[in-house]
Amino acid sequence: MAEDWAIDVKKYVPDADEKVIAAIVRHCGTALQKRDSALVSFTAVKETDRVRESFLKKKLALTDPDSVLDAAIARVGDRMKQDRTRNRVTVYYLLAEAFEKLGLFGGATALAPVAATIAAPVVAAFDPAAAVAASASLAVSTAPAAQPDTRGKSRGFSFGGFAFGSFGLLAVLIAAAVIGTLIGIRANRTHVQTPSPAIEVPATPSEAAPVPAVSATPTGAGVIASEVAGKPQVSIYFDPAKTEISPDFATVTAPVKAWIDNHPGARVAVSGFNDPSGNAALNAELSKNRAKSVAAALAGLGVPTSSVDLVKPAETTDADTTQANARRVDIVVTDAK
Repeated sequence: MAEDWAIDVKKYVPDADEKVIAAIVRHCGTALQKRDSALVSFTAVKETDRVRESFLKKKLALTDPDSVLDAAIARVGDRMKQDRTRNRVTVYYLLAEAFEKLGLFGGATALAPVAATIAAPVVAAFDPAAAVAASASLAVSTAPAAQPDTRGKSRGFSFGGFAFGSFGLLAVLIAAAVIGTLIGIRANRTHVQTPSPAIEVPATPSEAAPVPAVSATPTGAGVIASEVAGKPQVSIYFDPAKTEISPDFATVTAPVKAWIDNHPGARVAVSGFNDPSGNAALNAELSKNRAKSVAAALAGLGVPTSSVDLVKPAETTDADTTQANARRVDIVVTDAK
């Protein structure tokens, strides 16, 4: 389908980098030729999982917990909720921008967030020694590795085994200026007897409340809980060719029961998946039986059966992930109909 993807992106980012948009279009490739695959459905768990696994993890190389990545996807979906055409190019642009990864597509790295992240913790802590360590660590972690430009010359430099790009160098210089200023302020304050008013600094990612770690996918039976868009979500994993549920089910799924109890009219969608090995027809039946087992287990917890919907995924065989992750049933809390 022929379309000027930049027009759609610029509805949300008026000054969007057209070189980045073009690079994302090339990354999407043939997926943009059909309308269904050119759009992103934020209500389809398999689709949002694909965005997380294929784009955020593989393309952007993010290592954040799934709960963090899913929350970012949900925020983009909420931002685009009034748009009937949630174009994949626009979704990918907004996610790359949110994680400051536009540079992977040839865009400029944002300098303001770097300076703010260096300065805010230093001012808040008012500890030059800690600031030196934090700023040095941040400068190294945010500096892009040296990359050849179109003339074959390196735009970065290395020191002590670490690679610094032009923005990494600028970040170091900013950090040094901030630290020097704070050391001078602290020296001048040593003789003051009355404390100065506290300086309030907006929270940065390093100061925000820690996100609970998400457990790795079990190789066999197991249950993992997460939170997506503020609602509990649970994935139940199975041994190959089995429908037996892990004994941890009741404990881990308790937040779903609590949500249903506290939100009249809320519903639970239960969807079963299988790995691609074996007979396709038997696998489809296996997915359905796994979903039924989970629905029965929810009823055993006291979740009303009238609130549970067995939702057949568009593709029950999940070939886009590991076999262990494909042998699962997802429990997703949905709003009242």
